[in-house]
Amino acid sequence: MPRTPSTEDRLVGQYAPLVRRLALQLVARLPASVEVDDLLQAGMMGLLDAVRRYQETAEAQFETYAITRIRGAMLDELRSQDWLPRSVRSKSKSIEQAIHALSHRLLRPATEAEIAEELGMTLAEYQALLEEARGVQVIHYEDLVRQTGDGADPLEGRVAQDADAQAPRWSNPLDRLMSQALRSALVAAIGNLPEREKLLLSLQFEQDLNQKEIAAVLGVTEGRVSQIRSQAVARIRAALADSHWQDSPGEEAMHLLL
Repeated sequence: MPRTPSTEDRLVGQYAPLVRRLALQLVARLPASVEVDDLLQAGMMGLLDAVRRYQETAEAQFETYAITRIRGAMLDELRSQDWLPRSVRSKSKSIEQAIHALSHRLLRPATEAEIAEELGMTLAEYQALLEEARGVQVIHYEDLVRQTGDGADPLEGRVAQDADAQAPRWSNPLDRLMSQALRSALVAAIGNLPEREKLLLSLQFEQDLNQKEIAAVLGVTEGRVSQIRSQAVARIRAALADSHWQDSPGEEAMHLLL
């Protein structure tokens, strides 16, 4: 007599395509060294964990909960691989620092030419640097587990060695992505982007267009799309470094912006 599929088996089978979709979306924005199979395997473990932990409530749908667990498992996998080379992090940080300095000096978003000049580069050299910084995300896993002192840069803090016993909600880095303060800081940072960069992010995250489709809409090459996105991410990270989102945990869930 054939075995009747359990609820666990049914949910895993039903949401396996979701794992693949999330893995493909994520790997498209990462260096070629990242294997989609590694993300798929981690994502399936996250899905299984979600199935076993989930308790249906009026406030939460299973898919919303599963997405958080799946993407969290994929982030854990990326963290374990240390997938982003130090050289890329260093290049990205130099762009962020230049943007940060210019935004305070100019009181408006700096142009590419101004950022290049701040870095002591030609425009072509700066655009090449943007291409090399591809793969940097708005929020990295390690950004969420850093403990910072008063007035410290949240993107430069020390990685915590122990969870804060006084704040159990913060022991899981994903809880910080549910912070209302972080959401508000991201909304403000995106709202202050130049129009073209805002449009690119809208096409990518709201319209779910791929890089080729975005290039067609903007009338640029796919490589240029990568450069514009890297610059937008650098602007957002620089803005977050000025905010205090890490200090105000909340309960409103939001998806990872990757």
